[in-house]
Amino acid sequence: MAALGTVKGSGSWFSSLALGVTLLKCLLIPTYHSTDFEVHRNWLAITHSLPLSQWYYEATSEWTLDYPPFFAWFEYVLSHVAKYFDQEMLNVHNLNYFNSRTLLFQRFSVIFTDVLFVCCKCVDGRKASKELTEKPKFILSVLLLWNFGLLIVDHIHFQYNGFLSGLMLLSIARLFQKRHMEGAFFFAVLLHFKHIYVYVAPAYGIYLLRSYCFTASKPDGSVRWNSFSFIRLISLGLIVFLVSALSLGPFLALNQLPQVFSRLFPFKRGLCHAYWAPNFWALYNAVDKVLSIIGLELKLLDPNKIPKASMTSGLVQQFDHTVLPSVTPLATLICTLIAILPSVCCLWFKPQGPRGFLRCLILCALSSFMFGWHVHEKAILLAILPMSLLSVEKAGDASIFLILTTTGHYSLFPLLFTTPELPIKILLMLLFTIYSISSLMMLFRKEKPLFNWMETFYLLGLAPLEVCCEFVFPFTSWRLKYPFIPLLMTSVYCAVGVTYAWFRLYVSMLTGPPVGKTKKQ
Repeated sequence: MAALGTVKGSGSWFSSLALGVTLLKCLLIPTYHSTDFEVHRNWLAITHSLPLSQWYYEATSEWTLDYPPFFAWFEYVLSHVAKYFDQEMLNVHNLNYFNSRTLLFQRFSVIFTDVLFVCCKCVDGRKASKELTEKPKFILSVLLLWNFGLLIVDHIHFQYNGFLSGLMLLSIARLFQKRHMEGAFFFAVLLHFKHIYVYVAPAYGIYLLRSYCFTASKPDGSVRWNSFSFIRLISLGLIVFLVSALSLGPFLALNQLPQVFSRLFPFKRGLCHAYWAPNFWALYNAVDKVLSIIGLELKLLDPNKIPKASMTSGLVQQFDHTVLPSVTPLATLICTLIAILPSVCCLWFKPQGPRGFLRCLILCALSSFMFGWHVHEKAILLAILPMSLLSVEKAGDASIFLILTTTGHYSLFPLLFTTPELPIKILLMLLFTIYSISSLMMLFRKEKPLFNWMETFYLLGLAPLEVCCEFVFPFTSWRLKYPFIPLLMTSVYCAVGVTYAWFRLYVSMLTGPPVGKTKKQ
């Protein structure tokens, strides 16, 4: 197996890969950017021009600061560089401010902070191979550095997921190296940069308690209760406390913690984001929509009693479903906890080492994605990127990765709805998908095929789906009466693939042998 860790001496090929993807990111600078571009410009203005006490109260723009304090300080640091590009972008009252200097600064700020992601080389392949391009280390580097999802979400749509993903991978690497305190520290810092990583916190908590606080296990893999180290527990707690104090302490002193948390967890938003994430609720909403249409056609429903807010209108406020029971934030929380529970129980009762932790982390991310409240479609990257680490080790994991990645990446297509970006997103996804499939098939060519006929048929079905959504539907009469159909079709079709990958990964974890019974490599 490949050993997870920081790779030294990777050679010139890694520098070439990194340089190549950096040049590609520079070519994407003039492309379309979403409202997230204005969101982050406004956050630059807030943190630069207002005192700390007003950061989480400022509401001149609708794009209020709703990330944890470390990210706010990150914007503050960037703002002191931004002032040398264009001082006007740092004016809170300059809503929707934009010019070429603002564009260059914000685009290059994403490219520059990606250095952390680029430098986090997480797997050192030990399998012998005559060809460089067949080595797990090379394949994994391409899968991470050239990840299609990161390219379009960060460098076209506009966000800062690259350096955050680098922090997560660095934390995972430290746990694989048994440097638990460092791993816990990096994750605690990450959590105070972006709170979406709370999705995977259960995996970290259980693993650190099981593998670090308990210092020994019985021969059958079960915990040896008398090996518990209270000092280690205190050490971990101290790390979490100090990081949290540094992040939240100033707002606690200002008596603003309730205001900060109200911004971080806005439950007044709707069940789904404006672009449906391909999860269980996409299937649920689709069934409700179909039933409502059938009900109206058969005159079983009163049109005047149907909620005005539509799941497919791009609105995100609370509303009621038409036919199926409406879903509350509490219901999604319960569903998410139930979905996560088997994986964390398996991590405790049937430990499978660091790779068991990695599987649990991915399952926590996927379970939260599947059942969470107001999940963004971009959150699929929380599962895709760490799944890349497993994909180069076992054929079964490679198969799951390819299904998850292909469907998860395609579900991001609606984010780029402008005509000039259509060939860009199609070409980039084709290149990444073809390379992923061909390289992993070559790596595991001596084993059984990565896909069965049903999986192959499903993945090939993405091509006619794209043709239908982008090239056929716009010319039909339905585009005026049912404008939501392309989004519904994309989300529902991809939700099937994501759900299938989630189920297969769960089966592989629950049926895998404990680490004590696996053969040492």
